[in-house]
Amino acid sequence: MQDLIRRLLAELGEDPTREGLQDTPKRVEQAFRFLTSGYDADVDQVLNNALFTVDYSEMVIVKDVDFYSLCEHHLLPFFGRCHIGYIAEGRVVGVSKLARLVDVFARRLQIQERLTEQIAHSLSDVLQAEGVGVTIEAQHLCMMMRGVEKQNSMMTTSAMLGSFRDSVATRTEFLTLIGRRRA
Repeated sequence: MQDLIRRLLAELGEDPTREGLQDTPKRVEQAFRFLTSGYDADVDQVLNNALFTVDYSEMVIVKDVDFYSLCEHHLLPFFGRCHIGYIAEGRVVGVSKLARLVDVFARRLQIQERLTEQIAHSLSDVLQAEGVGVTIEAQHLCMMMRGVEKQNSMMTTSAMLGSFRDSVATRTEFLTLIGRRRA
């Protein structure tokens, strides 16, 4: 990878041997390996070690989970907040594991729509919950730094499964509790 980065720098008109760029290929490789570390993560291992049987069958929500990802189209960052809700069916997952689940999928080359779906379906599969809702609000540097250059745009996506899709009341409760719809 470092040889590719050196070639890229040269193609851009830079001198990869100049002082400020000598270690850049190594740093870029380390950054990309971290930013794409989700490919090596095992969702089952992330979640299954923190599943707990409880007498609880209500909505569980964690909101404002910060994330950073790379757009698969331009390799530029997009970042924002993820909100996750589920209706427990006698099993809950440790709250920090929900944030880790977001990172598993965010640390891959992504599009926001797929990221939202992957989080929702993974959680649903592991918990066998009555319903799962995931919304993501993000800003995309590929839209801010290039192309249309719109600085204040925010993209919102959602994935509603089970009762979150089938029940207007459940979906409304979720959206109200994450602050996206007035009660």
